[in-house]
Amino acid sequence: MKTQFNFHFTVIAAALLSYTGLAHADDSQPDALDKITVTGSRIARSAKEGPTSVTVLTGADIEKQGYTNVYDALNNLTQNTGFTQGADFGNTFTPAANAISLRGLGPNHTLTLINGRRMADYPTAYDGQVNFVNLADIPSVLIDRIEILNGGASAIYGSDAIAGVVNIILKKHLDGVNLNLKVGGAEHHGGENARLQLTGGKSWDQLNVIYGLELSQRNPIWSRQRGFMSDATAQGEAPAPILARRIAGGRYLDAGSACGNFAGMFAGSVQTVGNAQKGYCASGLLKPSYWTIQTGQTTQNGFFSANYLLNPHAEFFTDAMLGFKRTENNTRGPSWTAAAGQGNYFLNQNTGNYESWAKRFAPEELGGASNYNRKWDDLAANLTLGVRGDLIGSWNYEAAYNASLYTSQTTTPALLSSVNSYFLGPQLGTDSSGVPIYAPNLGRFYQPLTPAQASSLIDNSVSHNKSWLQVLSLSASGEAFQLPAGPAKLAGLLEWGSQGFSNEPDQRLNQGVFYNASPAINASGSRSRQALGAELLLPLAKPVNLTLSGRYDRYEITGNSEGKFTYGAGLEYRPASSLLLRGNYATSFRAPDMSYLFQTQTRGYYSSTTDYWRCAQSGQPLANCQYAGMSPGSNYVSNGNPNLKPENGKSYGLGFVWSPSKDADLSLDYWNITINDLVTTLSADKLLRDEAACRGGTLDIHSSACQDALSRVQRNPANALVDPGAINTIVVNPINAASERTSGIDLSGKYRLRTAKLGDFLFKATYTKVLTHTYQQFANDPVQNELTDLTNTDWPDKLSLTTDWNIGDWSSTLQLTRYGKIPNGAGTGYLTPTVLANLSITYQVNKKTSVGLIVNNLQDFIKKDYTGGWPYYPVGSYTPYGRQAWLELNHKF
Repeated sequence: MKTQFNFHFTVIAAALLSYTGLAHADDSQPDALDKITVTGSRIARSAKEGPTSVTVLTGADIEKQGYTNVYDALNNLTQNTGFTQGADFGNTFTPAANAISLRGLGPNHTLTLINGRRMADYPTAYDGQVNFVNLADIPSVLIDRIEILNGGASAIYGSDAIAGVVNIILKKHLDGVNLNLKVGGAEHHGGENARLQLTGGKSWDQLNVIYGLELSQRNPIWSRQRGFMSDATAQGEAPAPILARRIAGGRYLDAGSACGNFAGMFAGSVQTVGNAQKGYCASGLLKPSYWTIQTGQTTQNGFFSANYLLNPHAEFFTDAMLGFKRTENNTRGPSWTAAAGQGNYFLNQNTGNYESWAKRFAPEELGGASNYNRKWDDLAANLTLGVRGDLIGSWNYEAAYNASLYTSQTTTPALLSSVNSYFLGPQLGTDSSGVPIYAPNLGRFYQPLTPAQASSLIDNSVSHNKSWLQVLSLSASGEAFQLPAGPAKLAGLLEWGSQGFSNEPDQRLNQGVFYNASPAINASGSRSRQALGAELLLPLAKPVNLTLSGRYDRYEITGNSEGKFTYGAGLEYRPASSLLLRGNYATSFRAPDMSYLFQTQTRGYYSSTTDYWRCAQSGQPLANCQYAGMSPGSNYVSNGNPNLKPENGKSYGLGFVWSPSKDADLSLDYWNITINDLVTTLSADKLLRDEAACRGGTLDIHSSACQDALSRVQRNPANALVDPGAINTIVVNPINAASERTSGIDLSGKYRLRTAKLGDFLFKATYTKVLTHTYQQFANDPVQNELTDLTNTDWPDKLSLTTDWNIGDWSSTLQLTRYGKIPNGAGTGYLTPTVLANLSITYQVNKKTSVGLIVNNLQDFIKKDYTGGWPYYPVGSYTPYGRQAWLELNHKF
């Protein structure tokens, strides 16, 4: 029997007290004379710890802990408490990309850098609105380390750095040629994958080069490959209709004989619900047949880096990355409803009835469900050119140009408009109410299609999306003046840059080519920016350092510009060589997402919606109202807002680092982040609450607030043939909200144990606890407590425990990650905390070759949740893959 680990507080406390610091890139103590630059400061210093905590993941950590790419590693950080719709969430705007949400503040509040430089956003906005950097495209084999600054840093890096900074630092030197081959898959079928990585480097007198190539392929995992979710009626639910005729009023017609014709469809699962005169054809395999729970991917990534010594005081440097990726997923098969967009009912001239016909295509009719996959063909390119060297005295400089480009072609299969005439024949006009009239051939509707017939009714809609960024920067640093405790160090920065994006949907969507297509409107925009910044490190006394920073950023859009100054201060006090006390304060800002500003029109639907007005009308308590928590939820339409203001924020933190020996250290940090004028989208749930209060008389229906809510919640007419009075569309748009605030603690520790016979052990732990998280949409609104909101699926706490063991030619890493409680799918309670384990074992065959085994989800545990219905697990919070394993070979030529 599979079991779930439970950790008591005493066990957690004991483990944490024996652990070490997050801010160590390696386990050795740096020489006092070595100068290093750590993310969060542009000034090189001797100590790796500074006034703000920095988490470091090495490239070796990523491989040993079982992570398949950069995103996996960052997603499992304890600071990453926010829920995100990742590539395997399902029907999202960005299933070919992955993002993180540090501190639960959303993907757009974490700044992501490569070698300290920005990258182009993914060209399609997260959730249709939020710009972010795709973390799934960066080859792990070339990573030296990833540094995560756990606090606001706009005064150093500018916009976006509110929740923190992720700086991905690539390797600078490699000798020889290295080969890495990794193959594996999931124990319960699907997801078979292979990866080949080839890296190398060569140094000459004045020239050093590094190159790398990564090729990988992964098969998808389908929900039908996981037994517990292979049938959407497993918990007693009614099977989903796949063929239905209804007349006005809702009565079904003539199902029985038709269902027999479809007996071989959906793997032979078609059945009649009701009876031949009053029923419909249905299948419990409809949803599982068309949903991939892990995308299929094929990638090719290349990297080149070079340093050339121009003279003893200057060197030229360049690096280039180029990646291609194809992603495929499936979330639903083709679906047709007669008179879609015209009320879904037509007048059947043959029967004299107003009828609604609906059909869901079976995989057998398409020649296989994968023939209806959506596809994304992405290209990501990044180029840096620069020169750096020494100036007078201790001063050095760097001048660099960085350009980044991301393109994505999305191919979406869709029904052609000819599907209407195929099933209904030609339209014969309309009745006096505008309802279309047809005289359809019922026999055609009641016969399955052949793959050739289905193919003639389907074509691909192709959209082209692009984003780009370029930055020219000049920086310098050195000793500015002497103080009694040592030299004051100064760093300065100048930046000029621009960025832009374009979304070009298939224009045939506007030409009547596709069935029931939403309007397709091009969206594009660009802006330029300039920045001036400085940082000053003041040694006030031998044990006390004060760091001051300030930066001015200006963003320009045609006819409009906005400037913002941010500043920060950090204090370090070392009462003993083994103890550091630290504190920091910083202001921050964020320029509005470009998609928020330039978005033309985005259409989608909410995962769930509660219709408070219909619940009130029906007299049903909210807890068991049939209109509460309906999934999928209502459709929405969102437009951009060019009048958005920048966000303003502040953050502060207090903490300590204690290192009693080179084998042990412990750190504890408190963090607090506030965002004012938060750019977000109007809350649909609040609109629905306000609309119900206005209609019910609790609020003045003639007030401007009520008129706004009533205009945004658009409902079907009371006399509609289908769903009278139901929500049709909710109209939302971006706003500057009042505020969002969050606070918490990070605790980390490390302890190394060396034994003569059992080998060496390294125990590490990190723990994050969110203490407060509140949101207020408008200044006069009540403050929402996100920690008690049963619609908020962010983690309230996360714990990571890692044990490294080395003995002779053998090494292993065991990682346990404990995820805190989250609400269940029904929003009626909480799911229990869960622990997942990853294990890797490596054997060094000889000096050049090693082999390894990696097992993720060692317990083969799948977190299930039946409260919200199919697919019976917390989508986006946990994965239903089960145990996965890989064999790995490393060889150095």
